[in-house]
Amino acid sequence: MSPFQRLAALIGPSRFLSLLRVYPPYLGAGVRVRRVERDLSRVEVEMRLTSWNRNFVGTHFGGSLYSMCDPFFMLMLMARLGPEYIVWDRSASIEFLRPGRGTVAATFELSEERVEEIRSEADRSEKIFPRFEVTVVDAAGQAIAKVGKVLYVRRKEAAASARSQAEAGHPKSTEGLH
Repeated sequence: MSPFQRLAALIGPSRFLSLLRVYPPYLGAGVRVRRVERDLSRVEVEMRLTSWNRNFVGTHFGGSLYSMCDPFFMLMLMARLGPEYIVWDRSASIEFLRPGRGTVAATFELSEERVEEIRSEADRSEKIFPRFEVTVVDAAGQAIAKVGKVLYVRRKEAAASARSQAEAGHPKSTEGLH
């Protein structure tokens, strides 16, 4: 368990996400976690345009726009699925739609239905790759960028079973996999 995971376990996931506003990379980029629902179904994040995140032409640096969105779906899903599941980032993409000026924001939403769908699929499969998307908007609500994330999810017991089969020299069981 990483120091960040221990801190989240100690103070609770929603308070941990709120503390990301003092995470050094976010401080420098001007990223602020505005609101976190206690059940982690919704997280609102914003980023002001500052000299630290401004690009050569005076708009938001694309890397800062992505950084603002990077950890939230993974952290939300990890906390909501619980310690029986492994959750990692697998891939990401960003599509720039228009220049970002001023304060931009993103709202991450993860419904209970989606969490249960992912849990059910992970329970039936060795591993799954759920997709998520968030839109970054400006103060007028105009879309600035779309950030896509693909996560890797599986039950810890499935990971342990696959490891023990590999160590024993047995081929992976495909029973119950699609």
